[in-house]
Amino acid sequence: MVVASQSLEELCINSIRFLAIDAVQKANSGHPGLPMGAAPMAFVLWDRFLRFNPKNPQWINRDRFVLSAGHGCMLQYALLHLMGYDSVSIEDIQQFRQWESKTPGHPENFVTEGVEVTTGPLGQGIANGVGLAMAEAHLGAMFNKPDAEIVDHYTYVVLGDGCNMEGISGEACSLAGHLGLGKLIALYDDNHISIDGSTNLSFTEDVGKRFEAYGWHVQHVEDGNNDLEGIHKAIEAAKAVTDQPSLIKVTTIIGFGSPNKANSHDVHGAALGDAEVAATREHLGWNYDPFVVPDDALAHFRKAIERGASYEAEWNQAFATYKTKYPEDAALFERMISGKLPANWEQCLPTYTPESKKDATRNQSGATLNAIAATLPELFGGSADLAPSNKTLIKGEGDFQKGNYAARNLRFGVREHGMGAICNGIALHNSGLLPYGATFLVFTDYMRNAIRLSALSRAGVIWVMTHDSIGLGEDGPTHQPVEHIASLRMIPDLIVLRPADGNETSAAYKVAVERAKGIDGKPQPSLLALSRQGLPNLPGSTIDKAVKGAYVLSDSDGTPELILIGTGGELYLCAEAAEKLRAEGKKVRVVSMPSWELFEEQDATYQESVLPASVTKRLAVEAGVSFGWGRYAGTEANTITVNTFGVSSPGDVALTKFGFTVENIVAKAKAL
Repeated sequence: MVVASQSLEELCINSIRFLAIDAVQKANSGHPGLPMGAAPMAFVLWDRFLRFNPKNPQWINRDRFVLSAGHGCMLQYALLHLMGYDSVSIEDIQQFRQWESKTPGHPENFVTEGVEVTTGPLGQGIANGVGLAMAEAHLGAMFNKPDAEIVDHYTYVVLGDGCNMEGISGEACSLAGHLGLGKLIALYDDNHISIDGSTNLSFTEDVGKRFEAYGWHVQHVEDGNNDLEGIHKAIEAAKAVTDQPSLIKVTTIIGFGSPNKANSHDVHGAALGDAEVAATREHLGWNYDPFVVPDDALAHFRKAIERGASYEAEWNQAFATYKTKYPEDAALFERMISGKLPANWEQCLPTYTPESKKDATRNQSGATLNAIAATLPELFGGSADLAPSNKTLIKGEGDFQKGNYAARNLRFGVREHGMGAICNGIALHNSGLLPYGATFLVFTDYMRNAIRLSALSRAGVIWVMTHDSIGLGEDGPTHQPVEHIASLRMIPDLIVLRPADGNETSAAYKVAVERAKGIDGKPQPSLLALSRQGLPNLPGSTIDKAVKGAYVLSDSDGTPELILIGTGGELYLCAEAAEKLRAEGKKVRVVSMPSWELFEEQDATYQESVLPASVTKRLAVEAGVSFGWGRYAGTEANTITVNTFGVSSPGDVALTKFGFTVENIVAKAKAL
């Protein structure tokens, strides 16, 4: 087949396509179809619109790009390499999906510089994009002045049919439309193919009308494989709409250029195969060996380096002027983007004594959150329609709404999963904002994937979960978390904290804030599980002790015969039971364990000082499943726990009936 000489733009677009084709073929694994079909829209976006600096991927005012359809990650890796990012060499492209590669099977922000968020589970990326756009809007409202704009960038997202099928995208995009996020532009790769085959098997709705109903500005480019100017004009038009997010539906052919597999699910999730790669080369007139980029195309792509340096230099000059005019705002901006905390910030944390009022830890959380908010203006978050119950409103601050982006209280509505991914996007904006998201603990089931991704992505989010046990009472087993704490403790790199009183609640926030900022090496999310019922403030609890994850709350003289391990709302019962046992001559130690993860980080000497190996008689008490407690109690039989669903009754009745009483703890201890 003889193909006419290709224009420079065609060379560039086919360079993207064939880097993807060759990498997937070499790995014999991956998704070549999306990069082949979406290459034209990606080229127009990155070449003509996207503002970034390849030599400084963390330049703060860069446009953000999110590949929500993360299975098509070779599209992004090809662009990063071609545009001159040092993070993706041609050797990295050749190591696609291999051990310790910088080009893993789905984009990971902590592996590949230039990747903003970790995508793969469909719908997460577009929801992250909403969070990124919210961060830009909030920062702009915080810092921009009539004569000086230092925060002014767009968030672009490429999403696919699968993203639009997932419910999380609906949650997040509905909120984005309500908020009028005009700097959020999504390009929808409308290729009509999913793994099962044609989307007509299950997905025939009018996506454009759905997004119009959400309040988005919607356009359609009918020939996304050839109409570069149509794509260009659509992006220009989207940028001109400042009070609505924009969806550009770009109809493409998946696997464009493959003579035998294009427009089929065969090209969605598998390598083309040697014969089809050769046929595609011939069909598109690509007379280059694998992984070779034509010099003219590479030279054009690499103009992004000079362009990016110019963008950043212009911004640096503007910020220097801003710094002269607005030194206090500039100092705060610089502190935030550095990830640093104010000196002695922790002095704002409330402290308590045994004489302090008995209270629910959710109320103490609210007090702590507000104390932090007064010290840390970067705190920014809200609840999934449960703010009065979660106690997460920042007092004296308005609601983040269209026209009031400076406000700090986010109203997510009943959208737990969307909230989770949006908070991740805010954190991964990497501008120092400190997001928090709140709901009832039982509803972490709705948002578990977003919580998992916060840990995987090293997103510094604070998850505030209230109503942490059967102690919440009358709402019954549908609302009473039983297995949730145990399942959350299983997520790597997530710090789970279940404080027992006011001091431990303050300690939980100290840990959560410092981990979110990456004070201990890398940003990390934390999850606080807080009580609905009132709890006493205990003698022996302190912030300094609780941050170690476990500590001796009270003790007898000499080596203990028995250790009672309590957490959360059950710790005070252990303390009271210990007093009764000591009155009978027993040597009993009470250990508070608000966080397994923090305790595991302590050195062996400290761990032995709290839980000496020689003391084998131990009893763990927690109003949740026994799973996992064997590691500290010796066996899961040595627990007072809940291994069934809860029950609808007053909270104190439920706790009593399930054995969470001083009397039952004493009896079980004696049996040991």
